[in-house]
Amino acid sequence: METKEIINTQKGELKCLLEREDLDLQTAENRLEEDVVIDSQVNKNIIHFYFCLEGSGVFAFGPHYSRPIEKQHNYFFYNPDMDLPFQLRLAPQTRIVAFSIRLESLHKLFTHEALPFLKPENAKTKLYDEREIPSILLVVLNQIFSVNLSESAEKLYYHGKVLEILGLYFSDKKPDTEACPFLNDQETVRKIKQAKEYLLKHMDSPPGLKELAKVAGLNEYQLKVGFKEIYGNTVFGFLLDHKLDQSRVLLDTSKYQVNEVAYRIGYANPSHFIAAFKKKYGVTPKKYLMNLSRKV
Repeated sequence: METKEIINTQKGELKCLLEREDLDLQTAENRLEEDVVIDSQVNKNIIHFYFCLEGSGVFAFGPHYSRPIEKQHNYFFYNPDMDLPFQLRLAPQTRIVAFSIRLESLHKLFTHEALPFLKPENAKTKLYDEREIPSILLVVLNQIFSVNLSESAEKLYYHGKVLEILGLYFSDKKPDTEACPFLNDQETVRKIKQAKEYLLKHMDSPPGLKELAKVAGLNEYQLKVGFKEIYGNTVFGFLLDHKLDQSRVLLDTSKYQVNEVAYRIGYANPSHFIAAFKKKYGVTPKKYLMNLSRKV
C-alpha cells in the first residue's frame, strides 16, 4: 500500500512502522506547543483506523467540512467510491496511532461469520464509525510507543499488534436476547449502558448496586443480569478490570510510581492495588515497571 513519507521535524513526527502490500501502520505525534498539520487521504477501498491516545486533532476534508477527534476516541473510515484528501491538524501534545487495511484482507481475517459491513451487499457502502477507546485497547496502543525492538523483530511485532487491535476493536459482545429477556427491550439496554457510563465516571468513589440501579432507572435484578449479558462480567468485576487496565496505561507512561497509580485509579490502600494487579497480570506493578525500563 502507498504510505506517506516519514516526517521528523521540530514540530513533530509522522512515522511509518509497518508497510505491507495490504496494510500499513503509522504513528503521528506532536510534542510542541503549536498545532501540526499533516496531509493525508482516505484511499478508495481501503479501511482506515485512527486512534487518538493523547491530545486531540481535526480532520479537515475541505473548507466546509471538518471533524474533530478527541482524546481516547477513534475513527473508522471507508469510502468505496473515491480517494478523499484531508489535512489532519494535531493539537499540542497529541499522539495518534493510524493504520489502514484493504477490505479483502480484513475479510479474510474473519473466516466464520462475516462482520455486517463485510457482507457483499455492503461492499459499495460508505462507512464511518466513531467510538470511545476501551481501556484494554488503550493498553495495546500505548505499547506501540513504548516498545524498543531490534530491526529484525519489529516488523513481526507491529504486524501482531495490528491483528491484536483488530481483534479487540471488533470483539464487542452482542447481547443474547433469547437468554436474557430483559434485553429484548431497547430502552433497558440503553439504561444498562447508561449505568456503565455513570459507573466509569464515578470510579474513584463508585456507587453501590442499589444506587446505580436507581440512577439508571432499573431494578437491581435487571441491572445485574443485563449488565453481565452485555459486558460479560458483573458490575464491579467490570469496574475492577477497567481500573486495572487504566493502571497499565498509566504505568506505560513511566511517569508515575506504583503508589501514585493506585491513588489515581481510586485505591485508598496501595497494597490492595498491588494484589489485584498481580492476580490479573501475574506480576506486581513494580516488576511491571522494571520490565518496561529494560525495554527502553
